[in-house]
Amino acid sequence: MTSRVDLVRQAIRFEDPWRIPLWYVNCDQTDGDVIVYHLSLDREGESGRGTNEWGYRLEKLGDGTMGHPVKPSLPDWEAAEALSPPPLREADRMAAAPAYFGLCEDRYRLASLDLSGFTVYTLVRGFENSMTDFLVEPERSARLLDMIFDWECEVMALAARRGFHGIHFADDWGTQTGLMIAPALWRKLFKPRYQKQFARARELGLETWFHCCGNLTEIAEDFHEIGVDVLNIAQPNVVDVSTVSARLRGKQCFLIPISYQTVSISGTVEQIYAEAERLHDLLGSARGGFLGYVEEYSCMGMSAENYAACAEAFRRLRPGGVRTS
Repeated sequence: MTSRVDLVRQAIRFEDPWRIPLWYVNCDQTDGDVIVYHLSLDREGESGRGTNEWGYRLEKLGDGTMGHPVKPSLPDWEAAEALSPPPLREADRMAAAPAYFGLCEDRYRLASLDLSGFTVYTLVRGFENSMTDFLVEPERSARLLDMIFDWECEVMALAARRGFHGIHFADDWGTQTGLMIAPALWRKLFKPRYQKQFARARELGLETWFHCCGNLTEIAEDFHEIGVDVLNIAQPNVVDVSTVSARLRGKQCFLIPISYQTVSISGTVEQIYAEAERLHDLLGSARGGFLGYVEEYSCMGMSAENYAACAEAFRRLRPGGVRTS
């Protein structure tokens, strides 16, 4: 029997984990093998959850989600070009760390940038402005992108000094059917920036975890090429998992949920078990490369029975393909 930290790393590195590690995302985290610590802060001087340190605000609509952007914080370029990166505020950013480490015991400690990279850019400039910026204002948009990506590298260094094992990015690139921008433009503008971040994380001794909603089939292999350690396909129901499997199975470690748009919401317990087996057969291997992602989604209509079944579905799996009953 290995520690939970070792178990997670064995799965990431294809070093024969004895079972599938689990990450409980938004509740019951101490039931899993990974615990996340949130690094983002509100703007200095504000109390409660308000305006993010980058200046954007997500409005809560009572639907149980993280919120929705109401308006961009800096829609005009004059204000955007005057923007400075947020101060690191290490004492504030790590204020909850002692209690967090007390919960972790031997669990894998994952520091999350929460929303990051491209997503932060779109919240600062607005989505429509952003889509125009990359083509019409390439120099200006490059400076703002570099500010955001470079600042995230500084926060990564802070997390590494505090003893975290991994760094988590959350940057959605997919719609239900494909990418938000052309793959060639993504490879020109964003792939080199992510590569720089992932290389910096390796220098710091951090493993990289990348969350992406939507259909990322076209760029999944790109993430592998630039060194992401754990690729979270957050919506496997819209991704061509068979294609991703043919390209990356046995080479890339995946973090996978039971679809919280389909099976985990409306399926039976038996269908949830079958879906976990299908995804593992496609994306896992006998030596590892697969982690289970368990998220409570009652706001989407998930029953308590199905929530419990999602965790049990991954517990029944074994890396070598033998199922438990």
